Amino acid sequence: MITKRKFLIAMAVTAAVANLTSVARAADQVVRIGWLRGPNDITLAKSRGTLEKALAEKGIKVEWAGPFPAAAPAFEALNAGSIDITAGSSTSAIAALAAKIPLVVFAYQKMAPGSEGIVVKKDSSISSIKDLAGKKVAVNRGGTGEYLLMQGLATNGIDPKSVERVYLSPSDSGPSFVQGHVDAWATWDPFLTIAERAYDGKIVADGATIRSDNAVVLVASKEFAQSKLDQLQLVFDVIKSENAWAIANKPEAGAIWAKEMNVPADLAQKIGENNAVPTTAVSKADAEQIGKVAEWYAKNGIIPAAPDVASGVVTLK
Repeated sequence: MITKRKFLIAMAVTAAVANLTSVARAADQVVRIGWLRGPNDITLAKSRGTLEKALAEKGIKVEWAGPFPAAAPAFEALNAGSIDITAGSSTSAIAALAAKIPLVVFAYQKMAPGSEGIVVKKDSSISSIKDLAGKKVAVNRGGTGEYLLMQGLATNGIDPKSVERVYLSPSDSGPSFVQGHVDAWATWDPFLTIAERAYDGKIVADGATIRSDNAVVLVASKEFAQSKLDQLQLVFDVIKSENAWAIANKPEAGAIWAKEMNVPADLAQKIGENNAVPTTAVSKADAEQIGKVAEWYAKNGIIPAAPDVASGVVTLK
């Protein structure tokens, strides 16, 4: 016989289960995105509000985290389960994969030559990569900066041991460059444009001279990609639309990026020209290219061993 007390207990349990289910469903309808102060499609979509609008139509809420100063801390947040999606360079993604961070690359954007390079002061005696022998160069460990320097030295036959790598975050590299604590800085936009325009710098080698194979990549946690692939595709659809808008409106995109990055407005045009380039799904050729850079990373001792890049890629439409 069901007593009144048992009935009430059963009802309370049912209500609790229903509430937990509702909470789980609500959590399932949230996409957490980490954004960087950088000229990428995610930053553009955040500023223009297009992701929130498009996903809201599907009953999905967007939660933003950041801004992150660089890819490494954003990848750490992804590893900790704090975010689902973020952006970075293919070189930083390689370092993250080598560190066993469970991420997958879902979008690929080959960096324009002018968006990365090695910069020195205008009054410096350094006029080429060969002049870096015996000098100090600021780089971010395992990321784009270290890659650009090492690749530049390799393409010019310079012994990497003859150049001192000074490991600094992008935010610390600027002051060190200005104060003359380093002789050169291997970096990317917006830092490269800032160094050239605001820090009295001159670029001695851009991405083309260095023969860089670096790219901007968008990544998601492996768990998110496996359990919410439909939501990841929705995000990517918006990203592609934003990217097409940026390519068609480079000055306007540059102005938005400059504002989001808190850099002088007169840098906007160059930032737009350098960074509004096509973003695509990751092709087989793209994955192979990332794999080649990963092998180069391992060969040059930047990472202990090349990760399995193929398992770190998801192909979207």
